[in-house]
Amino acid sequence: MMTFDNTEIAFKSKSNNDLKRSYLLFKTLSHNSLVKTGGVLTQLSLRVRIPINWIVKPTIYKQFVGGETLEECTPVVDMLAKHNVKAILDYSVEGKESPEDIEAAMKETIRSIKNAAVHDNIPFAVFKPTAFTTSTVLEKVSAGAELTEEEEKEAENFRQRINTLCKTAHENNVPILIDAEDSWYQNFIDEVVNAMMAKYNKERAIVFNTFQMYRHDRLAFLKKSYEMALEGNYFLGAKFVRGAYMEKERERAEKMGYPSPIQPDKESTDRDYNAALKFCIDHIENLSVFNGTHNEYSSAYLAELMEEKKLAKDDPRVWFSQLYGMSDHISFNLGHMGYNVAKYLPYGPVKHVIPYLIRRAEENTSVKGQTGRELSLIMKEMKRRNSLKK
Repeated sequence: MMTFDNTEIAFKSKSNNDLKRSYLLFKTLSHNSLVKTGGVLTQLSLRVRIPINWIVKPTIYKQFVGGETLEECTPVVDMLAKHNVKAILDYSVEGKESPEDIEAAMKETIRSIKNAAVHDNIPFAVFKPTAFTTSTVLEKVSAGAELTEEEEKEAENFRQRINTLCKTAHENNVPILIDAEDSWYQNFIDEVVNAMMAKYNKERAIVFNTFQMYRHDRLAFLKKSYEMALEGNYFLGAKFVRGAYMEKERERAEKMGYPSPIQPDKESTDRDYNAALKFCIDHIENLSVFNGTHNEYSSAYLAELMEEKKLAKDDPRVWFSQLYGMSDHISFNLGHMGYNVAKYLPYGPVKHVIPYLIRRAEENTSVKGQTGRELSLIMKEMKRRNSLKK
């Protein structure tokens, strides 16, 4: 099975100063108490309007975000492309529900779709469904609760907004990834996304649903989604992630007295994740797969499955992806070998991207081995470069 330990390839795009900055950042992120305190202080600074751009932008923002606008991201997109790594520009403004904010998110997402259509190095568009309606509507429809007349209207507005985005993607021939959300929102999202796939995936997978495989029901739901696609004569678009809200999901389930939707342990998540990849490659004639993971084994396993199936490394139905600023050893080595690879590249104003950045910081302290792995690879490359000077 392939390995991703060639740090010369992994960090070819980074100068020595870039490496030092990344090292200092990940070293800071390795301290859980510092991350928690920093998150609280950052949120507080935003609330009382203390300027923080001067410290955030050249550090954690620069590591994980492409820029404040689509145009600002262009140098990063071009840099990645030199190493056969594409970019997916993700407008990462979160937690806004007013009609004005929803309208602004619609306009920006449509702009990002049209921007992708004219850039060969931006192969997908993406959006978070929670940007396009209220959490109340998502939760109540997903639970099958009775809606008020106003909520019924808003639920229909959500359907129409998602249709507008998917139609724009279809008309511009740009595949669009629809992110997964908390489980208590997901039923309504799944319903709408499946309807969009039935409508726009007749020739190929344009609309992709996201399967969070830390949920114990998602492998079965993948197979159900595949059967629906066969019956409806359309292609399934399947994006896989392990999941991002485990603690919150378990706490809510315990508080409200229902069974947790989360797998009992990481081994179960890994098992279902890799089983989902195998299912997709076994049925590749009728679907496309987007492998969004920082897990080395799952990345190598998908490549192995492709080889067994005698698929070309650049088969347009199979993509690998990691977040910008993380797991460069996977992304750049896969790109160097000729696979389809794309970095999720968030963008947006500093103050609006703070929730995303706090999640990345917390992820790097809570995910087992993530920060340690990043640090060890950076140190290995720094040592390699220093040895060349002797």
